Amino acid sequence: MSEPQIRFNDGSAYEQFMGVWSRLVGTVFLDWLDPAAGLRWIDVGCGNGAFTDLVVERCAPARIEAIDPSEAQLAFARSRASADKVAFQLGDAMALPFAENSFDVAAMALVIFFVPDPAKGVAEMARVVAPGGLVAAYAWDMYGHGFPLEPILAELRGLGRVPPRPPSADASRLETMRALWHGAGLREVETRQIEVSRGFADFDEFWSISMKGSSTSATIEALPPDEAKGLKERVRASLQPDASGRIVTSARANAVKGRVAG
Repeated sequence: MSEPQIRFNDGSAYEQFMGVWSRLVGTVFLDWLDPAAGLRWIDVGCGNGAFTDLVVERCAPARIEAIDPSEAQLAFARSRASADKVAFQLGDAMALPFAENSFDVAAMALVIFFVPDPAKGVAEMARVVAPGGLVAAYAWDMYGHGFPLEPILAELRGLGRVPPRPPSADASRLETMRALWHGAGLREVETRQIEVSRGFADFDEFWSISMKGSSTSATIEALPPDEAKGLKERVRASLQPDASGRIVTSARANAVKGRVAG
């Protein structure tokens, strides 16, 4: 049996699952970057535009370009209220279609571990950012059990049924991020962890949303029905609701930033 592949082609499903998580982390991330208003931005791997929308909302960019390899995700991004302020296009993180010094800030939100050659992706961001500009990213702490679906992943690990990690998962480590940013010649490199929590009305809402657009759902769907049912019940038992039945879960991302020399 072949492994489920990690693909995100349903922008609406992604919004309910990962888009909300990305905005939670992205808010803290942007506070940490503390960029001035009126800058030129590029969002590399913008997906369905969740982080792009946050940049428009909080940073008042003079210009923002957003690229992604999925036309389906871009179609959802173009439907957002802020889309008239963004130039969306198909693009490859390892070959950005822009000249040197085109931007003041380049960001990757939950993307670097999907780039086949992360060093090339970081080098490309540094290339298109002007001297003194920011290059930054955040990614789930894959090896520190920081992914939003950790309550489910813990039970899957117990069954020996771990979903595939992103192809460049090592790039999510803080030490790897530092090395990538230094390797691209970036200065003033800093890293940090960002922890966030999200509430769900009840366990059923948590489960339903968690099954949208993730390789974890594909792994569970491949289980024998009795095994899948037992796993769901163990996850339910591991999450303690409050008096109203509300469930709160947490996630952790690693973040990095640095400036282009010059």
